[in-house]
Parts: sequence; C-alpha cells; structure tokens
Amino acid sequence: MPDRRILVTSALPYANGHIHLGHLVEYIQTDIFVRFQKLRGHRAIYLCADDTHGTAIMIRAKAEGRSEHDLISGMREAHLADFAGFQIAFDHYGSTDSPANRTLCGEIWQALRDRGLVVSRDVQQLFDPQAGVFLADRFVRGTCPKCSAADQYGDSCEQCGATYSPADLVNPVSTLSGATPEVRSAEHLFVTIETLHSFLETWTTSSGALDPRIANYLAGHFLGEPLRDWDVSRPAPYFGFEIPDKPGHYWYVWFDAPIGYIAATSEWCVAHGESLAAWWHRGGGNDPPAEIHHFIGKDITYFHTLFWPAMLEAAGLALPTKVRIHGFLTVNGQKMSKSRGTFLMARTYLDHLDPAALRYYYAAKLSGGIDDIDLNLEEFAAKVNADLVGKVVNLASRTARWLETTGLATTYPDDGGLFARAAADGAEIAAAYEQCDFARAMRAIMLAADRANAYVDAEQPWKLAKAGAAAAEKLQQVASVALNLFRQITVYLAPVLPRLAEQVGDLIGGPIRSWDESQQPLVGLPVGPFQPLMRRVEATQLEALLAAAATQPPSPATLPPQGTATMTESATDSGEPLAAEPLAPECTIDDFTKVDLRVARIIAAEEVPEARKLLKLTVSLGGDATRTVFAGIKGFHEPAALIGRLVVVVANLAPRQMKFGLSEGMVVAASGAGSPGVFLLSPDSGALPGMRLH
Repeated sequence: MPDRRILVTSALPYANGHIHLGHLVEYIQTDIFVRFQKLRGHRAIYLCADDTHGTAIMIRAKAEGRSEHDLISGMREAHLADFAGFQIAFDHYGSTDSPANRTLCGEIWQALRDRGLVVSRDVQQLFDPQAGVFLADRFVRGTCPKCSAADQYGDSCEQCGATYSPADLVNPVSTLSGATPEVRSAEHLFVTIETLHSFLETWTTSSGALDPRIANYLAGHFLGEPLRDWDVSRPAPYFGFEIPDKPGHYWYVWFDAPIGYIAATSEWCVAHGESLAAWWHRGGGNDPPAEIHHFIGKDITYFHTLFWPAMLEAAGLALPTKVRIHGFLTVNGQKMSKSRGTFLMARTYLDHLDPAALRYYYAAKLSGGIDDIDLNLEEFAAKVNADLVGKVVNLASRTARWLETTGLATTYPDDGGLFARAAADGAEIAAAYEQCDFARAMRAIMLAADRANAYVDAEQPWKLAKAGAAAAEKLQQVASVALNLFRQITVYLAPVLPRLAEQVGDLIGGPIRSWDESQQPLVGLPVGPFQPLMRRVEATQLEALLAAAATQPPSPATLPPQGTATMTESATDSGEPLAAEPLAPECTIDDFTKVDLRVARIIAAEEVPEARKLLKLTVSLGGDATRTVFAGIKGFHEPAALIGRLVVVVANLAPRQMKFGLSEGMVVAASGAGSPGVFLLSPDSGALPGMRLH
C-alpha cells in the first residue's frame, strides 16, 4: 500500500481570547494523531489558522483603542506561544484575514452563485442600541423558543439542539452591553442548502466520514425536515471581507472561517512548491488521493457536517474523509469557574506544570468518541505520577546508570519474551492511535510497562550491583533488557510525549524517527549519562496553579461561549480534618514499630461483584513476595488504573478470613473530613517494592 497523504486540521481558535485548557483538548488530540501518522511513515500535514473576523473583534479593538489588525496580530503571537509551550507542532499556521483566504472566499462564493444557491431577503435582526451594532448570534442570550431552556445563545440551544435565529429568542439580552436588543430589518444573503438535501443525507450516512451517532443525530434533528437557508452575510459595520458583488455587506465569520482550512493549505503549498489541487480538488491526478481529517468540538457539529460539505460539494472540492468530533472538558463534572479560581489558561498552566503531564492525561482520557472528558486535579497528579514517573521513567532511572561505562550488551539477552510480546502489541496500539482511541493505546502501553517493571523487580539489579565483578555480566544483561523495554515503550509514547522521545534519544539510540524502532531491540550501543526525564506532580504545584488562576482571571472577552470546553474548581483543603476525626490516643515508639509499613506495587486488581465497597488487589513486595488484599476503595478507583501503581501496605497485619477470600494486609488510604473520596497514599519516585517506611 503506498504511503498515505493526510491533511489534518483543528477548528480555528478565535482571535478574541487566549487559549485555555478546554481548547487544548482538541489541539493536543490532533497533534498526537498527526505525530503518529508521521511516525508511521505517512505524509501528514497539520494546518490551522487564527479565526479573525466578526463583531467581537471589532468591539474589543474599539474598546482597547487600537485597530482590528493590531489586535489579531498580538493575539496570533500569544496563541502560537501557547501552542509551542504544549509541543503542538503545526506545519502551517495562517489567518482567516489573509489574501489567500479572501481570494478563495471569492472563488467559492462565485461557485455558489453559479449554482443558483444564493438568495437575498430582508430579515429581522437584533440591534444593540447602546453598542450601535447588529448582534452576532453569540452576543445574544435568552430563552430557547423550542424547549424554553434559559440562558441560551442566539443560534442554537445546548439543551435540545434546536437551531434558530437570534430574533427568535425569548427575552433576549445583549452580552455586549446588557441592553435589550431592538428588532431592525436588514438585507441578508443566504445559501439555500436544501437543494443539496439528498447529497447530505447520502454523505452523512454512507461516506464513513462521521461517527454513526453523529449521523443519527443529524438525521433526527436536521435531515428529517427541509434544511433552513444559511445566513452568510452581515451588514456594515462588520470586521471581515466585503462581498465583492454586494458592497456594504460582509461574509459572516462562519462562511470564511472553514475556507481558512483551504487557504492555509494554499499558503503551505506555495511555501513547499506543491499544488493546491493535489490536496483539495477532486481528481487532482495524484495517487493516492489525499485524505482530509477535521478535528472539532461537538458544539460546532452542524457547521462542519452540513453547511461545510454543502459548500464543498457546490464548489466541486474534495469532501472530508473524517470529521472527528470530541466532547467538552469539565473539571469534576462541571464548567470552569472564574470565581472559584479554576478558569485555567494555557499560559497559567505552563507557568507551573510540565506540558507533557497534560498531554498524557488527555491522551489517557480520549477514546475517539464524543463523550465529555473530566479533568480532576487529584486524579491528574496520581495518574501522571503512577504511570509516567512510577512506571515509565522509573525503568530508566533504576537501570541506566549501570550501563554508562559498559553500554548495552552486544547481543540481546533472554528476557522471557518481553520485548517480542510488546513488539506484537504494536499492531493493537497503532490501531488504537488510528481510531483516535488514545485511551486504549495508553492502557496497552502501560501494561507493557507493568511487565517491564515486574521483570526488574524479579531480577533485582541493585543486588547484582552490590555483588561486584562476579555479577557484572548479569547486571549488564538485566539493565540492557530494562533499557530496551524502556525505549520500546517510549517509541509507542512518542506521539503523546515528543519531548520525552527526544530525551530518550539523547540517552540511547539517537532520535526516534519511526514506529518500526519498536520492533527490534538495540545492542552494543553506548549509553549516555542519565538525566532526570520527568518529575512528579506535587500538591504544591497544583495549589500554586489554582492560586494563580484565582488572582489572574481572564478578561470577559476571553471567556468561552457556552458549549466550548470548560472547567470548574477542584477540591481544596477544607481545614477541618482534625475536627472531623480527632487524633487517636497517644502511642509510644515501640507501639509504632510493631506496624510494618512497606512499599508495594499493585500487580492485579479486580472488582468483587458481591461486595459493595471492595476491590481485590494483588500486591508485590518485591521478588516473589505477593499478598492478596481486599481494599474498600470500590467506586473511587478503577481497577485497570491501579495496576502498576506503588502504594503503602501494612505488611504484618494478621490475615483475615473474609467471605470473599483471605485478606493478607491493608492498603493505606486517607478519607473522611467531609470528603467523599478515598485517597491512596503513593510513595515518592524512586521507592521500590519491599522498602520499609520509617
């Protein structure tokens, strides 16, 4: 099969505000997909641009006493800095205010005219008498005319999915001034997409571009009745491109924004000596044909699955191969809250935490579906610390130092089939990446990391090192296996953690350039000095992040519209634990030393179906020493997420016969003080199973 040519886009960020963590779900998701395709050897290009037009830009520029072009130029720099901070690598990043976009808007507009799809009529539009402008959909809020849900925007209802015009809202209010809008008549231009109804029914259900749930949603909410004409113009004053054959009227931002995908491609083609027709025109004469993948949030489904393909069809341009739609971001199941200090901007995060941690956390949550994902800061810290620090990086930190003088073994040692098994897993991991089921890919990768750590625990290279010359060859073999397994895992993680992949290349084997590097172990190579690769997420960092968010809230202009990825507060210290559960009676040091607390690694976890609160855990105390523990943490921790995690156990507790089996210890956890959670205690990075707590 010839290499694929894949054109990938994310929704264009609006130039009226800064990037927040909700936005980053999409850009990180897209970046991972593109990096994976490149690692597989395909020709993938990632294109994006600032969405720069509309009433919001005009109003903000006026309020700040500068031109619209100055405003969007400054925001472009800020956006690019934030994206670079999160290691998001565009092949080209343009602007919808570019000459290329103006030209392409004109060409597609003429195609719509030639097809007889453009009509003109007067409409009743809301006008803000205080701001002196006609109000765009997103600057009006009111009650949905279909389901009576309150506080909805002027184009669609988040509760029932209905679409309507702002003038249809009940009790509308301008979000610019708070004034009650006036209804005024103005001439608008419309695209009559109902004439493409049959095409859209076929494309949405038969092309393979959409998730079946999305196709069913469109069929039930839109395609079961005549499609409404799409309003694509706005009268002056308006910041945007003036319509050539209709002076005093401007293309609405939702007309020129998606055309920005094509404009960005055109600019990239000019820079690389390529033909735009090869990417966007049907029958461009290239083999294989280019794939077009759009990544978007579910709040803009309508535009990308009905209006956009209708425009492309009318203009004779290539249609999307896939429209990949993700859900929103919440924190603890709720929207972000400025008042509670949890409106987290990208820049604020970068000031306090490693971007790789968020990239991994999002990847572990993204299944390729449209369900929302939740950011829980406690879970975030625990997962990053357990998986990346405790499982992945720990493999190298425990073994690499013993190879700095000898290098890797000249032949790959017997590892019991570990490398071969993980190499075989590569097909499953690749399939998960291809389907954007990054969560499934991360689970498979972490299982490989669990097996690798179990190997190190069993071989105990630290004991071999103490044995000196008598065990030097065995030590080199064990460390060579561990470091090869570590690099293999890093190849699989490279789309998610590009910086880690670079660092591992510096340690051993050079830059990771191909997925195939996961299939063969390295031998006889030098090993560089080990440098710290990733640090634990500490509670103090999270506290500082929330404090910064509370003291540096975004301006109102940067707040996302309803339906955009949002966040809210996570739990903070209540200050009441001691009051809720007073200290136990005083004990002596002799009493305390009777309790043998040990570091253990969870190597198996499963639910106890008959028990409401219990999980059955198998923990390793190092070597062959294992214990079965029944822990009352069901409902607070998913069994699959616990495997490989380091915990603290009471190792000398008398066994207790339960109806479900024999429990041979106790896992240490914190609870109470009014919190509904049960929080497992995790040892610091570098702790090993079997170590005693003093």
